[in-house]
Amino acid sequence: MASPSCASTLPWTAAFSPSSSAPASAPASSPRGLQTRRAPSLVIVAQGRVKKYRQVILMDDIEEVGGKKGDTMKVRAGFYRNFLLPKGKATLLTPDVLKEMQLEQERIDAEKQRVKEEAQQLARVFETIGAFKVPRKGGKGNQIFGSVTSQDLVDIIKSQLNRDVDKRLVEVPDIREVGEYVAEIKLHPDVTAKVRLTVYAK
Repeated sequence: MASPSCASTLPWTAAFSPSSSAPASAPASSPRGLQTRRAPSLVIVAQGRVKKYRQVILMDDIEEVGGKKGDTMKVRAGFYRNFLLPKGKATLLTPDVLKEMQLEQERIDAEKQRVKEEAQQLARVFETIGAFKVPRKGGKGNQIFGSVTSQDLVDIIKSQLNRDVDKRLVEVPDIREVGEYVAEIKLHPDVTAKVRLTVYAK
């Protein structure tokens, strides 16, 4: 007959056996607390396409592209790199260059406006001062000897107004007799002064 002490030890031994100590949910192949490593992913970076053209401003007339000095145009990158750039015939149209061009154009426009306003003021002087008197030796009837030329008007303006006028800008009608005439002075592409002349016989 087995002793009671031996029989009472069996349940205790089975409850703490190695096979029952691990949790049922933990995988048998991976120890608890150990993370699984992933294989590193391969990252591919696409390179940008090489620019085939360049936006440039021409520093000279270029027959090959049909451009004039100051023109902005798109040219092949190789043509710019191998020809235009080494010869100093073009420069890249960067934001700084574009800004400088705009400022220069503003200065040019302001100067053109100043010249035009001065021409308008001078035209008002010519048109409000009255008729310039041009004496000529009289001939038969109302005729005069000789004619009135652009140089005659330029000399009169210089003596009376102390202003120099290029005679190439003066257009005087054909004057062969005494009378009232109107000459024109092209002071500006947009400004033409009307100058009255009184031709009389002396």
